[in-house]
Amino acid sequence: MPSREWLIERGIGETRAVLVEDGRIVEARILREGVIAAGTILVARLKSTGRNAIAIADGEEYLLPKGASGVTEGAKLHIEVTREALGGAEPWKRPLARMSDEAPRPAIALQGRETVCRELDDAGWPDLLDEARSGLVAFTGGELRMSLTPAMTLIDVDGHLPPADLAVAGARAAAETIRRHAIGGSIGIDLPTVKDRAARQAAAAAVDEILPKPFERTAVNGFGFLQIVRPRSRASLFELAAERASFEARVLLRRAGPEVGAIRLAAHPAVIAVLESNPDWLERLSRQVGGAVTLRSDPLLAMSAGHAERP
Repeated sequence: MPSREWLIERGIGETRAVLVEDGRIVEARILREGVIAAGTILVARLKSTGRNAIAIADGEEYLLPKGASGVTEGAKLHIEVTREALGGAEPWKRPLARMSDEAPRPAIALQGRETVCRELDDAGWPDLLDEARSGLVAFTGGELRMSLTPAMTLIDVDGHLPPADLAVAGARAAAETIRRHAIGGSIGIDLPTVKDRAARQAAAAAVDEILPKPFERTAVNGFGFLQIVRPRSRASLFELAAERASFEARVLLRRAGPEVGAIRLAAHPAVIAVLESNPDWLERLSRQVGGAVTLRSDPLLAMSAGHAERP
């Protein structure tokens, strides 16, 4: 039996949760501070009625795709958040919710063992972040290229294996990536064109073997395209990385956490701007390291090259 365990790392600006199986991350989530988690039940006020009703809770607008039957405009109601605010490449999309009969409560917390940076790093957290940044995922015999669009996440499979072998290997790698990076919603996988029906069925079977339910998929068509639809309750790691400055600011805070004493954070100006707009993050880091935390803006640094230095 494989060794499986959820690890929870609580950081500044975000909480990181990973499912580690035999020493490797197979699922990961980044839970951002200030974003109401899916599963939270809120007291809201109905702003507008209709098929796509809108409710307001704590200043945030939530779209209710199933409407709010029996509730009049301006009345109070309870709603359950079904999709968090995405941010990233789709900041205009409202979070989603549905009416609820339950009392207000926070989302049910993910259960796991509390840990610190070293364990996540040993399981491959830095490599996971590099995949999210670049949109490139290597696998034996090929590479995946991720593209975020308003309609779906597209995964292009390329490589040097024979087409039938590449289709199966690429489908397997794509399914692992979907799971590892928490990709939901509509997903398109562009596999090599394979005439052999058995090879196309083997590629689809590889997806079925790896992706946990629930999801729906099409067959692999004659052009090598496979579509998957999964529940989408939060942004994927690729979507979070698209909001680059905020993403890298939180990465830098984690990187600086093990330091001891006064430090200066050197980073790209866009990253520094995010840190300056969140003074509480810097205060918490100061308490963590046991010294003052100052900032240095350096336009020559890459977004991901932020680091801690001695003042």
